[in-house]
Amino acid sequence: MFPNSSNLGCPPFPPRCQRKSNFSNRLTRNKPPTLLSQQQINDAQFHLQNAVLSRTLPSGNSAATPAATPQPSTFGNGSPVHTSDAPTSFQGTKRLSEEIIPHAAKRQRFRSHHFERIVVNQAVPLPEERRYSFPRTLSSPLFGSCYMPDTTEYDPLLQDTLFPDPRYMRLPVAKDKLSQQILELFQVCQQQTSDLSRKELCRTELEREIQQIFPESKLFLVGSTLNGFGTRTSDGDLCLVIKEEPVNQKTEARHILSLVQKHFSTKLSSYIERPQLIRAKVPIVKFRDKVSCVEFDLNVNNVVGIRNTFLLRTYAYLENRVRPLVLAVKKWAKFHDINDASRGTLNSYSLVLMVLHYLQTLPEPIIPSLQKNYSEYFDPAIQLRFVHQVPCAIPPYFSKNESSLGDLLIGFLKYYATDFDWSHQIISVREAKAIPRSDGAEWRNKFICIEEPFDRTNTARAVHEKLKFDIIKAEFVKSWQVLQDRKDLNCMLPLRRIIQKR
Repeated sequence: MFPNSSNLGCPPFPPRCQRKSNFSNRLTRNKPPTLLSQQQINDAQFHLQNAVLSRTLPSGNSAATPAATPQPSTFGNGSPVHTSDAPTSFQGTKRLSEEIIPHAAKRQRFRSHHFERIVVNQAVPLPEERRYSFPRTLSSPLFGSCYMPDTTEYDPLLQDTLFPDPRYMRLPVAKDKLSQQILELFQVCQQQTSDLSRKELCRTELEREIQQIFPESKLFLVGSTLNGFGTRTSDGDLCLVIKEEPVNQKTEARHILSLVQKHFSTKLSSYIERPQLIRAKVPIVKFRDKVSCVEFDLNVNNVVGIRNTFLLRTYAYLENRVRPLVLAVKKWAKFHDINDASRGTLNSYSLVLMVLHYLQTLPEPIIPSLQKNYSEYFDPAIQLRFVHQVPCAIPPYFSKNESSLGDLLIGFLKYYATDFDWSHQIISVREAKAIPRSDGAEWRNKFICIEEPFDRTNTARAVHEKLKFDIIKAEFVKSWQVLQDRKDLNCMLPLRRIIQKR
């Protein structure tokens, strides 16, 4: 339905003047992947280099510059890539002389580190084959030929701006010790592109395997892996979509997952270990990929998880303070043992919603309600194959609130320690405010109420014991008091130990 990519929905966004009024016109047209020969790929890379080279020259000088002659060279994946050793003369502010400069000394964009990351594949070895990162150029027994995603149907004006590498998103400036600590923790512990590539690789190949059982099925990465709030130790969440309609989770979903588990155990035992069917309210198959060493949870047709993944991804890249703050809160909650739904505390999804809600309710909000401001883009009726493109349609939000990361973390702890009314209010990111509790079964006699933005269920229903709730609230109070006094993240989070364990 759509490719899961490490750079989906990240800023910079196109100016309003470039955004088309019709949502369907803004969506890329989904075409099957194009299989190209190695020679076609080499030729395309050669033409790209010449095109980039021509941009570096002042107008009128292109005729004096000889065309680059392709010379084969080999990168990490063994594929030949053409480069140029032809001398080139430059005129302009960077180089004023007409002297010939050796190729190795040139600062040409097509030889930059960024370009090489695009060309060179990161290989992941397997016992009997080599698997390559997706969705860049592939050469794998699974495909039988080199694979290059077809991007010809993208709007040429927006192709390069809609999908930049998230590593190059500008981080907030830290002017105090606490903010600097939060930033350093984020930079060390955030999920890397290589981490996502390994998970995406596993998803791609598992989808092919599962389609042997369910030919029309699609497999999606969801949760923290793709929503922008993942860490280097985050597990992978997968959603298997058999059909775009509800599935009975107690009967049909369990039957489907039992077939998947059996297939994993018999046909994929060389790559998948410990596949286990968990018969929860939303049943899952838990397993570990031996190649990526990542633990995965796979569910069936929990499509709300796909929608909220891209809602949260939009929030993650809407304002540059959101992701560092969320990561610090998740690490804090994990260290203080209040981030484990299986033990009656908060799941990571609930913690993210709590941070977003706090940022929405400040006197000068840092983020708005996307579902209220852009309701047409987050309509549950939008087909799943279009959902991944929604973040690209939302412009960045510019808040007048200039609070530092340190102040925001202290304020977050204070809000839930002293300001929020746990007994009578519901945390609602959809409404961007705390809303009164209704008398419905979903909210009655619950200790913590956090509204799921799409299906409006309680994401914190795992907190069903008063003892656990008291522990959670006590951690907010204690951490707020200590952090407010000392302004040092180490007082509530051992940074050195966490960084070593990342």
